Amino acid sequence: MASRVFPSSLSQSKILKLWGDSSTLKGVFEAGDMSAVATKLQATLYSLENARLDVGITGDTGSGKSTFVNAIRGLGDEDPKSAYTGVVEMTVGPTPYAHPKYPNVVIWDLPGIGAPTFQAEKYLQRVLPARYDFFIIISSESFAAHHAQLACELRQCRKRFYLIRSKVDVDITASRSRRPSTFSEERVLSQIRDDCCRRLEAGGLQDPKVFLLSMFELGKYDFHLLSEMMVKELESHKQHAFLQALPNVSKPILEKKAASLRQHIWLVAAVASGINPSPVPGVRDVACDLHMLIDSLQGYRCSFGLDKDSLATLAGQTGQALHKILEAAQGPETQVTEALVVERLGQASRDASAFTQELLNVPILGTLANCGISFATIYQMLHMSLDEAVKDAQRLLLQAFLDDSEHEFPDRSNP
Repeated sequence: MASRVFPSSLSQSKILKLWGDSSTLKGVFEAGDMSAVATKLQATLYSLENARLDVGITGDTGSGKSTFVNAIRGLGDEDPKSAYTGVVEMTVGPTPYAHPKYPNVVIWDLPGIGAPTFQAEKYLQRVLPARYDFFIIISSESFAAHHAQLACELRQCRKRFYLIRSKVDVDITASRSRRPSTFSEERVLSQIRDDCCRRLEAGGLQDPKVFLLSMFELGKYDFHLLSEMMVKELESHKQHAFLQALPNVSKPILEKKAASLRQHIWLVAAVASGINPSPVPGVRDVACDLHMLIDSLQGYRCSFGLDKDSLATLAGQTGQALHKILEAAQGPETQVTEALVVERLGQASRDASAFTQELLNVPILGTLANCGISFATIYQMLHMSLDEAVKDAQRLLLQAFLDDSEHEFPDRSNP
C-alpha cells in the first residue's frame, strides 16, 4: 500500500472553518492539550453525524409520494417500516417516517393537495412548514395551478422546495409502444420537462426546475441531479447526515458519500487516538479506542448498503440470489469485528512513520503528531477501509442492476 500524506488542502484555515469557534480551537491546539482537542473534535463529529433533518413530501393522490417516502429511505412498499401506498389518499395528517439506519433523518408523508378546493395558505397552516428543512412536490401527470400555487406560497415563506414529475418510466414505455420506429427517449423526456415548466409558469411560478423520476427505478433519470441539489442547498452541518441516508442507486451518489466521509477521517482518527486509548494487541506503539473504530467501519458499510440487512433487502428488491449479492460485496463477511480492525491497523502501521513526519510540517497539527504513530496508523487504516467499501459498493451496484447500464453513469439534466 502506497504511503499517504496529509492532504495539503487541510490547511489551518480550513480546519478552523470546520469549527464555529476558531479562537478557542486555535488556542487548544497551540497549548498542545491533546485531551482537550480530542474532546472538542468528538463534539464536532457527533453534531455532524447526528444533525436533525426533516423533509416534507407532498403531491396529488396517486402521484407516488408515499412510494417516494419509502424509496428515498431504501425501502420497498411492502417493508414493515414503509409508508402506506395506494390510489386512495390515506394520509390525513403529517406522518413522520424515520430513516431505518439514520433516525435523525425524518421523511414526512404529508396530506395530498389535489382537492378542487385546495388553498395553499390553509394547507401550510395545517402542515406547519417551519418544521421542515425543505419540501418535495410530486405530480405524476402535468403540473397544474394548485402545484404552482403551493410552490409560490412556499417561496414566499422562504422555504426551499423541489418539483418532481414522477412515473416517467410509464410515459417512456407508452411512447415506445406507440412509435417504435421513431422513438427517442431523450425527446420524450424533454417534452415532459418542457410541458411541466410551461404549466407551472402559467400558474405564476417563475423559473421552475423540474426533476423527472421513476419511483421504482430511482437510479434512472434525474435522481442524482435532485440529490445533488438538495445536499448543496442544505445548511453545511446537515449535508453529511442527508448524504449518508441517501439510497445507493447511482455512481455519483456513491462518490459524494465517499467524499463526505473522507473529510471526516482526520476527526475520527483524532478522537479515537486521543480519548481513552488502549494499546492495540499485536500492533506496536499504537493505542486507540477500538470500539469507536469498529463503529466507524461498520458505519461505512451501512452507508454504502454493505451491511447484512441492506444486502438481504437488495436481494429481495432485485430478485437475485443472496449469495450473488454477497459475492459482489466481497464475500459473506458483513460484520466488522475487533479482530478485523486490529488486522487492518497492523497493515496500516507499516506506513505510519512517514505520515507522522508529515503532520509535523503543518504547524497547527503538531499536537496530533504528539499521539505518535497512533493517529497516523488510524488515519491510514480508515482511508484504506473506506476505499475498500466504495469499491465493494460499486461492484454491488453493477450486480444489482446488471440489465440497466444507466444506473452506472446517469447523465441527464434540465436544459
